[in-house]
Amino acid sequence: MKEEAERPSLFFMTEKLKVLIANLKHSPGVYLMHDKEGNVIYVGKAKDLQKRVSQYFLRPQSGKVFKMVQNVDYFETIIVQNEKEALVLEMNLIHQYYPRYNILLKDGSHYPYIALKKKGDVTLSIKRNNRDKGYEYFGPFPNSSAAYKMVDLINKVYPIRKCHSIPSQVCLYYHLGQCLAPCVNKIDDKVYDELCDKIKNFLRGNNSDVIKELKNKMNEASNNLEFELAKEYKELIDSIEHINTSMTVESKDKTDRDIFAYSSRNGYLSIAFLIYRNGMLLGKESHVVEAFGLEEEQVTDLITQLYERCPLPLEVIINDENVVNELSSYLDASVYSVSKGNLYDLVMSAKSNADNALDEYFLSSKLDTDKVELIEELGKLLKIKTPYHIELFDNSHLQGSSPVGAMVAYINGEPAKNLYRKFKIEHEESRDDFKSMNEVITRHYSRLKNENKKYPDLILVDGGLPQVESASKALKEIDVDIPVFGLYKNDKHSTSGIIDVNGDIYPLENKKLFFLLTRMQDEVHRFAISFHKEKRNKAMTVSIFDEVKGLGNKRREILNKFYPDINSLKNATKEELSQILPKDVSEDLYNKLHN
Repeated sequence: MKEEAERPSLFFMTEKLKVLIANLKHSPGVYLMHDKEGNVIYVGKAKDLQKRVSQYFLRPQSGKVFKMVQNVDYFETIIVQNEKEALVLEMNLIHQYYPRYNILLKDGSHYPYIALKKKGDVTLSIKRNNRDKGYEYFGPFPNSSAAYKMVDLINKVYPIRKCHSIPSQVCLYYHLGQCLAPCVNKIDDKVYDELCDKIKNFLRGNNSDVIKELKNKMNEASNNLEFELAKEYKELIDSIEHINTSMTVESKDKTDRDIFAYSSRNGYLSIAFLIYRNGMLLGKESHVVEAFGLEEEQVTDLITQLYERCPLPLEVIINDENVVNELSSYLDASVYSVSKGNLYDLVMSAKSNADNALDEYFLSSKLDTDKVELIEELGKLLKIKTPYHIELFDNSHLQGSSPVGAMVAYINGEPAKNLYRKFKIEHEESRDDFKSMNEVITRHYSRLKNENKKYPDLILVDGGLPQVESASKALKEIDVDIPVFGLYKNDKHSTSGIIDVNGDIYPLENKKLFFLLTRMQDEVHRFAISFHKEKRNKAMTVSIFDEVKGLGNKRREILNKFYPDINSLKNATKEELSQILPKDVSEDLYNKLHN
């Protein structure tokens, strides 16, 4: 069996490190890991230096942490008074040394604000901090693009000054009704005060009066046959309504809060957050980084990095109680998690953003090397002929219900969707994934054999040794010879290598090959899950239809046409259903769906 990539860190502990560990104190502080050349390769903070630092060397490590520990020659510690001091010192040292193993967010700029000038001519600008007392600030926005779009819209809606320097005569904006022309007119303070109040209301999401006024102007222009002008008003209305959709007021208490959620997969961690100010969503942001160490510690580090760039809100919500316990020591805000209600829905929205960011990262990560070259490297790694044609299998069920199997095919590293196949599991023990794998493999390759069709060069199954053994046994029983391997996962459920039927593990050291295989694995998993959901939804719909008197085949066909799945059917109102069905049948169906 090949040597595994993970081993206990204590194998590498020197006498020097043993002495340093013995002298660690149970105090809050910061630690700096050094290599043999004296370079700082990692900086971390701890509530208890003795517990945290000793863990690196006395417990088994994996991945990037394992590599870091291998390179540590010695470490030093700095004791501080409390956790907050440790946080500040850690960040200062990271920015001083930029250690190779510390994970830093790429964008170090501060989040932008929209700044409204308090005195003099009314102007709007974008600022990266909120320290100038001559302005009132709205934000922060997660990116400058969102802030500039808002400023551009307000400049079109309200007659505020656009020029940086006062011109000698009126400009085009005055003739367009978008400026009061302070260059030639003396503007009364009351006019400016009213204008400022309107802009503040707009920035707080109160823009119904503006939309009403613009609609009146649009209708007036249209009646006067001024269609180009009417079109401009319509575009303004659409822009405002788009902002209303994307910046929905979700909380009645108007509290400033940030909502975080994170997700991890295959050695990478994604964190997403929603910025709410005055109850209004100002934007969303997500970051994907390589995983390093304990998830709750890394998420805590990333969140504290984010607050280097923007002020703390009153509340911070996160989808993990362990992170709450970590963060509470470092942030001067109310930090908590939720398990129900409107705020929980927002946490789930952030979680979806984190999951989606991971998906996009794996899909968009550049494969500079030609995919065929990666496939050739895979063949050499597994000691088989180059697998230009690969087929991957996965199964899906929910506690044994609606069990399905799925196969996706890749040729020259690209998906061949015309070769994708779905399988309804037929054996009775639907919870048994190994029997399901055996059934799917047997059915698929028996058919290829009987039809004298070409076999793939490689079969990959989603799972460890038992799945590989199940697939190999099925092939042997039908006398088909195809190499079978499994995408092996570690104890954290992250893909870490490939395993064969003998239990030999082949680590995926080439990241580009790792990403290519991970994409394939994600695709077969997605395909299996979508088929499972489709089958389950149909089963649920049929079950409900059977319970409603008066729902014959024709009426079912009509319902399936308008409502293809159970979720769209549940969202239908009584009035909508009564347009398709008799009133008593529609009411009975509606009650069944919602009870």
